[in-house]
Parts: sequence; structure tokens; C-alpha cells
Amino acid sequence: MPEQYLTVAQVAERLGTSERFPRRLIAERRIAFVKMGTHVRIAESTLAAYLTSGTVPAVPSRRDRRGGNA
Repeated sequence: MPEQYLTVAQVAERLGTSERFPRRLIAERRIAFVKMGTHVRIAESTLAAYLTSGTVPAVPSRRDRRGGNA
């Protein structure tokens, strides 16, 4: 299946943010993007990779680490 490219508005919707956030990611070069003339697009795979790279694993709570009840 061919790669899907998302608009800034679509990326913002998927992230649950305003359009300002993905535009800032693009301006700061924190996410890869494709420029098609005056249009900017972000590949779905790039967005997925960005989310994966920013995912922080859960840490057991202090209670769990002491062997107490959850």
C-alpha cells in the first residue's frame, strides 16, 4: 500500500492538539516532513515513529517496588 501523507491539520487532529503544535515541530525540525511546492505533508509512518520515539515507559509505583499491595 502506498504511503499516506497527512496535512498539518490531520496531524493535529490525530495528536489531539491545535495546528500550532505540528507546525512548531516542523519549524524546529523535530519531525521529518515533505514539502510539495507550498504544501507541507508528514508521512503516516513518520508520525508513528515520532510517537514511538517519544513514548516513555511506565515505572512501577513506590508501593509496587516495596512489595506492598497495589
